[in-house]
Formats: sequence, structure tokens, C-alpha cells
Amino acid sequence: MLRTNLATRPFYNVRAVQIGLGAAIAVVVGVTVFNAVEIGRLSASQYTLGARAAQAERDAARLRAEAVRIRAQIDPQELQVVASAAREANAIIDRRAFSWTDLFAEFEATLPPDVRVTTVQPRLDRNSFIIAVGVEARRSEDLDAFIEALEGRGAFHNVLSVQEQTTTAGLLQAVVEGVYIPPSGQGAAAPAPGAAP
Repeated sequence: MLRTNLATRPFYNVRAVQIGLGAAIAVVVGVTVFNAVEIGRLSASQYTLGARAAQAERDAARLRAEAVRIRAQIDPQELQVVASAAREANAIIDRRAFSWTDLFAEFEATLPPDVRVTTVQPRLDRNSFIIAVGVEARRSEDLDAFIEALEGRGAFHNVLSVQEQTTTAGLLQAVVEGVYIPPSGQGAAAPAPGAAP
């Protein structure tokens, strides 16, 4: 018969419980320290960002005031003169970008045998090139064939004979005008409407 009183000293592993509690306490302390560090870091970051935002608002207010002051100093007439000069410079650049080779290639491909080109005058009108072509033809049918051929190739639109007269030699002299759309890659961006050609 066993004479030991088991109630006075329980049989469980005290050391394992102590290790478990110590580990739990270490985890809680570690998480608490990590949270404290993160709170400190985020507070400092918030303070820095708040200071930067305040500085940015001060800079924006200063720049707005400076812009108002500069706008008040601008003379509208001088601004209009500068804008006109810029439009004129853009028109000159556009004319420089105009390809005469492509234009004459269009004429060569469409010119009937009894029609010859005497003059070519391109001008920039708002956002398109208007080409005025002086031609001489033996018959009006030849002139019509030339106009139809120009429109048929797709580079010219709205081609019309704006002036016709017969010479003493019996030739038909005409001025043909149409909107010329250069092949892709030719011609710069069009100036604003109302720009001087």
C-alpha cells in the first residue's frame, strides 16, 4: 500500500511552465518595445511631413503672389506683339518643312501630256497648305483631267480652277487651287487659327 500524500505536492513539471511563461513574457515585451519604436518613428515622420506640407503651402502662396505680381506687370499689347511674332516664326518654320520634291512628284504623276505647270505658289492658311498652280493646257478637257488626277491620288482636296483665260496662241491658261496634305511626316504642326500666313 502506498502511503504518500499526493495532494501536498502535485506532480507537474514546474520548469516547463516557467519556461513557457518566460517565453510569453519575452514575446509581450518584444512586441511592446517594437510598437513603442514604431510609434516614435511614425510620430517623427508625421512631424517631418507636416513641416514639409506647411513649407510647401508657404512656397505655393509665395509663388501665387509672385505670379499675380508678374501678370500685373505684363503689357497686353507687348504680349500680343510677342504672340504674333511667334506665330510668324512658326509659319516660317512650317514653310521650311514643306517638301517641294513631294509636291512636284505629285504633279509629275498626274500631269497629262498636253498640260504644263508654269507657276506654283504654296501658302499656309490656318492649318493647311493651299497650293495655287498656274497651268497651260491645249484644251479644257486636259485641264479637267489634271484636276481629277490630282484629287484622285489623295494628296489634294477641293481642287478648283479659280481663273481661266485663253492666250493669243490658243492655249488655255488657268490657275488651279487646292488644299495640299503633305505625305505623313511632312509639314510641321499647324499654327493657331488666325495666324498670319
